[in-house]
Amino acid sequence: MEPLNVVAQLWERIEARDWDGVAGLVAEDAVIEWPVSSERIVGRANFIAVLRDDGDADESSVEVLRILGDGDLVVTEVEIPQDHVVYRAVSLWTVRDGEIVGAREYWTSPGQDPAPRWRAGYVEPMVAD
Repeated sequence: MEPLNVVAQLWERIEARDWDGVAGLVAEDAVIEWPVSSERIVGRANFIAVLRDDGDADESSVEVLRILGDGDLVVTEVEIPQDHVVYRAVSLWTVRDGEIVGAREYWTSPGQDPAPRWRAGYVEPMVAD
């Protein structure tokens, strides 16, 4: 299966809470890094446990805003709204032989990192679509 299709299916299965389906797309020794929170998830079992044990996971939908692929590298931008916050992530996935072997994901929420005042003369605010 093409790397872009593997990652597209990953997000579909995450939204469906199909943890066995997610496990079928992730290599046993995959390494997923979350630099914003300084965490590294090592292994398929730990990745599935983190997803499954998320207290807000049952209420979350996943909207894939963008997906791009080049060889073994796939980049996604997703939005996951929850009652109290909207999460956004840009993820860089590495896929080999039909399995996700690694990722680096940058998770944040709009407004979490306010713009510094010194840039006000150079920028304009983004308006949500």
